[in-house]
Amino acid sequence: MTKPRPGIDSELSHKLAGMPLISEVTAELLAQMRQYSFPVEHYLAGRDVDYVDLTIPATDNYELPVTVLRPAKAAAEPAPCIYWVHGGGMITGNRFSNLDIPLAWLESLGAVIVTIDYRLAPEATGSTLVGDCYQGLVWLTENAAELGIDPTRIIVAGASAGGGLAAGTTLMARDRKGPSIAAQVLICPMLDHRNNSVSSHQYSAEPGLWTRESNQFGWGSVLANTPRDEVSAYVSAAMAQDLANLPTTYIDVGSAEVFRDECVNYASRIWAAGGQAELHVWAGGVHGFDALFPDASISISARTTRTQWLSRILKDIK
Repeated sequence: MTKPRPGIDSELSHKLAGMPLISEVTAELLAQMRQYSFPVEHYLAGRDVDYVDLTIPATDNYELPVTVLRPAKAAAEPAPCIYWVHGGGMITGNRFSNLDIPLAWLESLGAVIVTIDYRLAPEATGSTLVGDCYQGLVWLTENAAELGIDPTRIIVAGASAGGGLAAGTTLMARDRKGPSIAAQVLICPMLDHRNNSVSSHQYSAEPGLWTRESNQFGWGSVLANTPRDEVSAYVSAAMAQDLANLPTTYIDVGSAEVFRDECVNYASRIWAAGGQAELHVWAGGVHGFDALFPDASISISARTTRTQWLSRILKDIK
């Protein structure tokens, strides 16, 4: 029997009615999902943006594709930077996935965007994915002057799997005394491989955008060679024993999705450790609602609130 669950926002429900929903990602379905992606030009249409594609070496010398985007009429002084980590369950997607989200910050805040193609599971496993993300952060910090970036205003941001990897990257930077991060923005982040919260069970056994079963497939792909009692907090951020001394954090999530409870718990633990976090649980929001349906009223509110928060944070740093 399906557990009682929060209702979906009425506008989102109407839009979802025309979408193919799935009960569980499989290897066969993953192959199909990987064939679908937008090129960067799709997101740049009508925008006055310059960009360059580069590659940087991972720790094992694997070449990681990176794209740097900036306003065509960039300011003379160094700009804030959004380091964008894409979503896709850690198994699909590329550095241009949902690029419209950080592009809005490029336009409104004059930020430079750096986005990376980390390696995906199941081909890459364990800490390889988050390690790639961390290398990208190190690279952009070391090259901040050349990239026109203010190293005191670097924001690590990501959605879904990218939110989880952004959280892991931030933990890694703290523990390794690595690059300074001004803030982290975690959008419906994938934080807990245990996949056993109330909200996880609520969104199980029926087709959806990202179900408990799909989440199990994603985590299983990443952790295929890792004993479950040895999972690193850099991979599954909810496993971190200490959430002190993190940069100020923004977390948002929908009430009607798998990741709701792990997001609420992560924010609560940051507060308990004496840190600063702003948490928004959007009533009736499904997983990735503002990425899928940016014109919905709830999505406009979520995006506006997020941008206003970032604007305040960046002004405080100046």
